[in-house]
Amino acid sequence: MEVDRGIEGKKRPEATIPKRGKQSLDKIEIRKVPVPSHRYTPLKENWMKIFSPVVEHLHLQIRFNLKTRNVEIRSCSETQDISNLQKAADFVKAFIYGFDVEDALALLRLDDLFVETFEVKDVKQLKGDHLSRAIGRLAGKGGRTKFTIENVTKTRIVLADSKIHILGSFQNIQIAKRAICNLILGSPPSKVYGQLHNVASRISERF
Repeated sequence: MEVDRGIEGKKRPEATIPKRGKQSLDKIEIRKVPVPSHRYTPLKENWMKIFSPVVEHLHLQIRFNLKTRNVEIRSCSETQDISNLQKAADFVKAFIYGFDVEDALALLRLDDLFVETFEVKDVKQLKGDHLSRAIGRLAGKGGRTKFTIENVTKTRIVLADSKIHILGSFQNIQIAKRAICNLILGSPPSKVYGQLHNVASRISERF
């Protein structure tokens, strides 16, 4: 399968295949986002949802390189703002981490959103069953604990094995991270919920 034909082997519009003219050679910048094997299928299924905003709204070129398993994003002569390149890379990274396309798209629309990543072992050295139980506490029964933290802090959270990814504003990420760290350290969910609601109400009063 040819690399330039995109993720599904179908020929893409010309905009996806970078052209290096003499004038633009020095100006072209590129970002590469590695795609692990377990995210290959979701990327294929959501390719057009990722492709369209990057090409049509950010005026960048994007393709999936089958040989290196990287999503490659490049600037071109139509790129109006070079900072869009980093925005697009952050958007694709968020999707690769496991966030829904709709949630990751917020990174393109809003300037004050970020993704923070840390591991359970960064908070507490846990192994085997202890690690599994800690991750189970974070999710809660039917995902209830995770949903509660997301709703109260206005964030999105992805639990990927022992890694935790949080998408939101800087302040909200810190609140969610504090709640998650308390759960990892063994605090009961009911106590963490209480602390979360107290912090959230203080912030809403301030604004």
